[in-house]
Amino acid sequence: QVQLIESGGGLVQAGGSLRLSCAASGRTFSSYAMGWFRQAPGKEREFVAAVSYSGGNTYYAESVKGRFTISRDNAKNTVYLQMNSLKPEDTAVYYCAGRTAYSGSLFYTGVGSYAYWGQGTQVTVSS
Repeated sequence: QVQLIESGGGLVQAGGSLRLSCAASGRTFSSYAMGWFRQAPGKEREFVAAVSYSGGNTYYAESVKGRFTISRDNAKNTVYLQMNSLKPEDTAVYYCAGRTAYSGSLFYTGVGSYAYWGQGTQVTVSS
């Protein structure tokens, strides 16, 4: 069983930055592909960014490409989401997700692809 705990959310003005962190329990974090998703009120949960367990491969939703960066530190069992140039439409609850991967190059973008989820952290961007 893996527990994921997000932190770093908050209120920020448009154009500002936030860094989300997701701390994972367990000794097998380095074999998990990780992802970030978000869900705005009244909308479905959507993919934001993903990283392979090696950290070598990343993938982003078009809406955040060039503004957000996903990274991981396997020694600290933590994955990060650096969010720059934030926009009001980035307002949502952000979720960290993880799953076992059998190759260090694989990443996943589907909500249904992930077995483990955090409780979410609220990000609010004011205009």
